[in-house]
Amino acid sequence: MSSAREVQDILQDLATGTGETLSMREALFSRLYDELNQMARALMRRERQDHTLRPTALVHEVYARLVEERQTSWESRAHFFGVAARAMRQVLVHHARRRKAVKRGAGWNRVTLTENIPGSSSPEFEVFAIHDALEKLGKVDERSGQVAELRLFAGLAHRDIAYLLGVSTRTVEGDWAFARRWLSRELSGASTQ
Repeated sequence: MSSAREVQDILQDLATGTGETLSMREALFSRLYDELNQMARALMRRERQDHTLRPTALVHEVYARLVEERQTSWESRAHFFGVAARAMRQVLVHHARRRKAVKRGAGWNRVTLTENIPGSSSPEFEVFAIHDALEKLGKVDERSGQVAELRLFAGLAHRDIAYLLGVSTRTVEGDWAFARRWLSRELSGASTQ
């Protein structure tokens, strides 16, 4: 694990443009690699057993996407993990689409989310259904969609999400309660189709 001070120093240098950006981004990933790997392992435990993507490969895909992305500057550790969570979600959806295309019309890939959504009869949903539901939720209530993504894909605590979004922990708790109910209804309808 990295010291919080080292990470904060790198983030500050990236924000101010001090030093060589690519090497600083690589240093940031190096310092946070273990935590990213834990996040990826947690996500992959929710996937089907025969998934061909492994946690290390997921982290490396995220690394490839984020280290080269020049427009993104991370304001904080929580912000970095929020961006990484979105990248992991995109990698998983892209991987599932590619697999589905290879199968040429076969059934969708199953994804298991251990973050139980109250009211759902089963924690298993299609990866595309989760992705689509989060997209729809973001249109209904953008902040609730962000909270749900950060909880489900980054595993961030309410206080970290609150800091990242610049709202109170109580607001995040309310948004998460709304998001869980909304996703439960949306996914229950999607799973029966």
